[in-house]
Amino acid sequence: MDWQTNEDTVPSGFITEAQIRSVMGKPPASGAWREGDPVARRRFAGIGEFAFENGGTLPTVHIAYETYGTLSPARDNAILVLHALTGDSNLNHKAEPGQPTDGWWPGLVGPGLPIDTDRWFVVAPNMLGSCQGSTGPSSIAPDGAEWGARFPYTTIADQVRAQHALAEELGIDRWFAVVGGSMGGMQVLEWGVRYPDEVARMAVIAAPATSSADQIALNSVQIQAIRADPQFRGGDYYDAPDGEGPHQGLALARRMALLNYRSPTELNDRFQRSWQSGLSPLGGGGRFAVESYLDFHGNKFTRRFDANSYITLVEAMNSHDIGRGRAGVVPALESVTARTLVIGIDSDRLFPVPDQELIARHVPGNIDGDVPVVIESKFGHDGFLIEFDLVGREITRLLAD
Repeated sequence: MDWQTNEDTVPSGFITEAQIRSVMGKPPASGAWREGDPVARRRFAGIGEFAFENGGTLPTVHIAYETYGTLSPARDNAILVLHALTGDSNLNHKAEPGQPTDGWWPGLVGPGLPIDTDRWFVVAPNMLGSCQGSTGPSSIAPDGAEWGARFPYTTIADQVRAQHALAEELGIDRWFAVVGGSMGGMQVLEWGVRYPDEVARMAVIAAPATSSADQIALNSVQIQAIRADPQFRGGDYYDAPDGEGPHQGLALARRMALLNYRSPTELNDRFQRSWQSGLSPLGGGGRFAVESYLDFHGNKFTRRFDANSYITLVEAMNSHDIGRGRAGVVPALESVTARTLVIGIDSDRLFPVPDQELIARHVPGNIDGDVPVVIESKFGHDGFLIEFDLVGREITRLLAD
């Protein structure tokens, strides 16, 4: 859904010694970006006091973001690109101090690419409640401690309202396009419904109109894995006396999530029953290659993310219902005025194609009539982060004059 696929480059699926060394040693209690860390290419916009949909107010909120390209004098070439669950504002550059991962859409955003930064001014914010620069649970509250579990329950609508406040700070009153996949796609839909006059075009990629019971169930066990870790300490682990954080719970949640992001076919073809070590499975010891793969990515994740943010964002995904307070899903979708591209992935088991078919049938401006574009990919939900040529071709169609 959002993991950094460009890190996952071993064709055989085996984890190399160099990769294993990269996650050795004790991780920090939280992998969040913290004030005082190198800012990398982030910019920050203060949006003031913020009231949340479900109750609760923060006295001040800031949004971290990055920009690519140049805003035209008429301010009519701006594109908003929205990341998925554990993404950030880095779209296309390499990791650097203060920025732990490479960009997540390097094949789509940049000079001469489908979202051509020689033509478009691209804004990529880190979402409210996350941990890579925007205000979230790891941010410091007025009492000098992290917000932690005190951070207000956050919805997709809250995140979009925060993004709208960012647009106001930047002086952008209408986006040429709003584009996003997975959780970012949920936010795209909210933009199209909440601010129809401020979005000319939008791309909803591998996202549903509502989070289903099945999807909420998958999320709930991830949340419980974190909360069950003794080192979670009710969310107050940042200054634990022993310096420990809920690493095991967060890593386990990540492993669970990865199983939803890839297709069974891709995992079976890639790993089969390969054994990571030279020992026989029947002889005991060692492990299957797919187990090493999941462990590696789970452990790596704890070094760049925050457990409280993970809970906050997963709960925000659970909140997603484009029809809430709008007389239902169909009337909400029918209110969209933007020219719309809807993309599904045939092997997606997290947000399967019927989710996108519902959106495509009811959004009046769908550029493909009443059906979505369905991309054939063995990579499952993560296909939108990997299939640059296929996704890029469709985005080019959307952005064409």
